[in-house]
Amino acid sequence: MRSITMQYPLQEKIGNPDLMVGREKEFKNFHRWIDNISKKLSKSRVILARRKSGKTAFIQRLFNQLWSAGDQVIPFYFDIAENNIWFPMFSIKYFCSFATQYISFLEREPLLIQSTFMPEQIRDYGVSNNIQALVQDVDSLLKNKDSGFHDLMWETAYSAPHRFAALHDIRFLVIIDEFQNITQYVYRDEACAGKPDETLAGSFHYHVESKIAPMLVTGSYIRWLINISSKYLEAGRLTEMFMSPYITEESGLEAVYRYADAYDEPITNDTAILINTLCMSDPFFISCVIQTNYDNKDLTTEKGVIETVNHEITHRYSEMSRTWGEYIQLTLQKVNDRNAKEMLLFLSKHSHRYWTPKELKSELGLDISVDNIHKKLLTLVEADVLEWGNADIDFRGLQDGTLNLILRNRFEKEILSFEPDLKKEFHEQIERLKQDKEKLQGMLNRITGEVAEMQIANAIRSKKRFKLSRFFDLPFPDIVLNIVDVRLRVPFQRNDGKNMELDVVADSSCGRVLLMEVKKKAVKTGFALIENFIEKTMVFKKQHPEAIVLPAFLSLGGFTGDALDLCSQEGIAVCDTIKKF
Repeated sequence: MRSITMQYPLQEKIGNPDLMVGREKEFKNFHRWIDNISKKLSKSRVILARRKSGKTAFIQRLFNQLWSAGDQVIPFYFDIAENNIWFPMFSIKYFCSFATQYISFLEREPLLIQSTFMPEQIRDYGVSNNIQALVQDVDSLLKNKDSGFHDLMWETAYSAPHRFAALHDIRFLVIIDEFQNITQYVYRDEACAGKPDETLAGSFHYHVESKIAPMLVTGSYIRWLINISSKYLEAGRLTEMFMSPYITEESGLEAVYRYADAYDEPITNDTAILINTLCMSDPFFISCVIQTNYDNKDLTTEKGVIETVNHEITHRYSEMSRTWGEYIQLTLQKVNDRNAKEMLLFLSKHSHRYWTPKELKSELGLDISVDNIHKKLLTLVEADVLEWGNADIDFRGLQDGTLNLILRNRFEKEILSFEPDLKKEFHEQIERLKQDKEKLQGMLNRITGEVAEMQIANAIRSKKRFKLSRFFDLPFPDIVLNIVDVRLRVPFQRNDGKNMELDVVADSSCGRVLLMEVKKKAVKTGFALIENFIEKTMVFKKQHPEAIVLPAFLSLGGFTGDALDLCSQEGIAVCDTIKKF
């Protein structure tokens, strides 16, 4: 996908766009797939992942990327909410969402997506812009609603992207979030009485194979969605893509900094690593820890991090615990007995291999038949808390460390008669981490992008008395500062109106002000960039004559020889790494 200026017409559930971290591998894969849509080569896909794995944030970002690009493929996003809805209203909602987003794309007006057009508005637009297909579809929808032909209404709605793509020789990407909900919340009865029409998923039986308007659907309940796909869409029509809730260590560390910065939560560079490690580089887990309501939260110390992480795992009403609790509760409604809990706990703790019902009976000493064990295991698979192997008798726990912690906290005392000491285990995990100091420093050095400023700011804030030589090679006498305020990306203007920005501004109680420029690219900083920085410092000095300015430059790619010479002449402190304390 070509370079674009990003816009966000679709308000992403993640909130601040900067909180989207990692997923480079997934975006690269999907961008190749999207590029092939224009060539009629891409097959519809389904993203399978548990809740809070980041799939909604991922597909919403894909939508905004496609909308911002303004060519190639037109995105359509629809979320099937967990709310009961009458069939004809669902049809109108689906069509109006499609038409509004299509119009927004044509007009290049992002604000249109914020409030879905009514059918009459869509018809008026179609008349004004000579798009007869919009006029005809609205007329058909309203006429069939009055006549009670609700199936025809739905056919007009769900077929629209494919029909418009064929009519205008364009391409759509139909993105449906939580697709499995279409079988659970849409009712034929106006009062939403009786049972929902679970066959509606089959409406897409033909269109899921469209090469001009392929589909990208998601589901949080993996086995449920797989069963729907097999039953109504036929096997193979949706390419299955599994998304792990975990990202790389480096991306996870970046997520810690971004969430801490967004929520103005004090951390240090040391505790950022601890948070990322204990949260297993799971962005949702990290966000829960940063935003927790735990009364004694202190994320600037090792003890405080352990206490906070432990709270999110062990407190029944924490956001982390409640999220997994929904899955567990769904399971126990079907298999609410000690044997099921014991097998679930055991398999989650020993998820490195597959186990058969016969092996589990022997290993756990279960007093039930192998056939009964097999039935209970299948129920646990249906509830998405176990994984089914290639052989019908092979089962293992999910490769999900977070689930393992939750299950141990919930069931270990009941099954094994003792309560797990997770805090002790967290301490032991951190001690092992501390032994590999080179890994810790290497991880810090590999973080790039705006997070470099956050790391510097956190390091400065975390020291009561900040010694410049801990960071910089100094051309002037070493100074100890008492930092009272640290600001990032501080804008100001030259007298002629030219906009300028300093990456880090740190005020000391002694009247000194540390001004920092931060360059994150793996290329050496040259003479011209140093000159630009010198101009910024001079303008800042004129606007703040009372301040004693200390200029400093961090370049993760290093410096050219002439750049270093200029820094030495002008008294600019330099460094090329973010040092760990």
